[in-house]
Amino acid sequence: MIKRASLIILLVTATLISRGQNTQINFIENSWPEALKQAAAQHKYIFVDAYATWCGPCKMLKATTFKDPKAAEFFNSNFVNVALDMERGNHPQLAQQWGMRAYPTLIIMNSKGQIVLNTVGYITSKDLLRFGAEGLRRKNSF
Repeated sequence: MIKRASLIILLVTATLISRGQNTQINFIENSWPEALKQAAAQHKYIFVDAYATWCGPCKMLKATTFKDPKAAEFFNSNFVNVALDMERGNHPQLAQQWGMRAYPTLIIMNSKGQIVLNTVGYITSKDLLRFGAEGLRRKNSF
């Protein structure tokens, strides 16, 4: 009886842990070429978190909005997600090319790197879901 109870507890714990592993948006870190490559291969749009390390609202997005389970499920299923420190590597050139003026800037792009939709500043997970859904609606008309 004790072995059986231990087995059940072990299975329930393993299930909860495995579900908990995907409770945040999974980002490719600082690799724009990899995001483009994956988006083309998967026929998906790209969700870009353009941030700066000193940016308070950027940190809030990472600590709250991007950890929302509903947002994580939606963005992990529908987009190739990439987080770019816009002050690192060749990202300042991308920031200029994309016409960025503030951080965080959240961008939805097609697999060729063309901007479909963007927003600036901190947003809640509910607003992020609306933003993502609007980006997908535009996919067919782009």
